[in-house]
Amino acid sequence: MGKKGKKIKSSGEGGMVYSTNSSFGLGDALANALGNESESEQNTLEVHFEKKGRGGKTAVVVKGFTGSDEELKTLGKTLKTKCGVGGSAKDGEIIIQGNIRDKIIEVLKAEGYNTKRVGG
Repeated sequence: MGKKGKKIKSSGEGGMVYSTNSSFGLGDALANALGNESESEQNTLEVHFEKKGRGGKTAVVVKGFTGSDEELKTLGKTLKTKCGVGGSAKDGEIIIQGNIRDKIIEVLKAEGYNTKRVGG
């Protein structure tokens, strides 16, 4: 009696929620699930242009991503694919080759992220 709701793990995005608590409602489970998604949308990604330490080559660095490493790599792959360039995603940063900061900002906004242009 009085137990909190538990989420049963499943292979997909959603899952079944089971609770023996009579005051636990589906609205609580939805609010918790939606709360996590809205945090990533409220997060502001900083889009930097860098040239130092790269042998004279230009790169765009996306900083400020909060999420798992898998989500970071997925976003990095999306950016690289849509812009047709190379790059990497590691240590909480996405590095994209070339000076295509404006295009990256457009892609990030289309994906639902807030962006901030930083630097020259």
